[in-house]
Amino acid sequence: MAEKIIILGSEGQVGTDLAASLRAVYGKNNVVCSDIKPATEEKQDLGPYEELNVLDRNAITETFRKHKPTMVYHLAAMLSATAEKFPRKGWDLNMEGMFSIFDACMEFDVKRVFWPSSIAVFGPNTPRIDTPQFCVMDPNTIYGISKLAGERFCEYYHQKYGLDVRSIRYPGLIGWKAKPGGGTTDYAVDIFHQALIQNQYTCFLKADTALPMMYMDDAIKATINVTEADSNLIKIRSSYNLSGMSFDPKTLSDEIARQRPGFHIDYDIDGRQQIAESWPQSIDDSAARNDWGWKPDFSLETMVSEMLKQLSKMGVGAN
Repeated sequence: MAEKIIILGSEGQVGTDLAASLRAVYGKNNVVCSDIKPATEEKQDLGPYEELNVLDRNAITETFRKHKPTMVYHLAAMLSATAEKFPRKGWDLNMEGMFSIFDACMEFDVKRVFWPSSIAVFGPNTPRIDTPQFCVMDPNTIYGISKLAGERFCEYYHQKYGLDVRSIRYPGLIGWKAKPGGGTTDYAVDIFHQALIQNQYTCFLKADTALPMMYMDDAIKATINVTEADSNLIKIRSSYNLSGMSFDPKTLSDEIARQRPGFHIDYDIDGRQQIAESWPQSIDDSAARNDWGWKPDFSLETMVSEMLKQLSKMGVGAN
């Protein structure tokens, strides 16, 4: 039987790239995109699109009944910085949205579902260097708290109900197809736009704030690989650590300046610094490498080169 895939939150940073990749493999009519954002003619031309609020259980039921998905990617969430401004809304969207999708997956016998976690599940007492797969997890943000709770429910739904949930803990993600979505690591996306527009960037994190990062192509590869892996290879049913590279704003800006002479960075620190300081500096993802063969393709140098090239092709910074 042909796969039929639904992506919830398809208009976000990950969803935009994931939809394009899955449609290239399965065909555009077999990948249904959905988001709370209204449908447009442009979106409909790319393939099936449903305007959908993941908190509306009746609408979720109708969408699943209509499209009969075999795989679901549930990406809809409120990210770290935004959720700190609206904590109850962040909790409700991240948790109740998860329950509505997981329950629909069981009702309609969806064979696999992907739900993303994040390095935000770690906290101030987590080991910050080479953070292990299993360790102290004491998040102090609404986003992190909801993701940690979500991980426990992933394992619970698998053990209690047999739902085949797959998950990875995304580090900071860097891509060129979608604009930043309110995350603490989003400086590492915006910096490329500003480099091309004005050859300068004002960063809201301190120069030496190292964080785990990943180029979007690697994140999409990992997302698809873990979801499509044989079930017997998935040993961890909470969420897998995932790593691509780690760097701080100064290291990133130095590499941009090497490839784009004249670029410079300055700093205006805000509340996101406190969030970043509670997160790891580097991640041990050996479990993902050993269990289902995870391996990133991009280094800092190749990621910077690709970001500058692709954004330039899009016309960013063109006069």
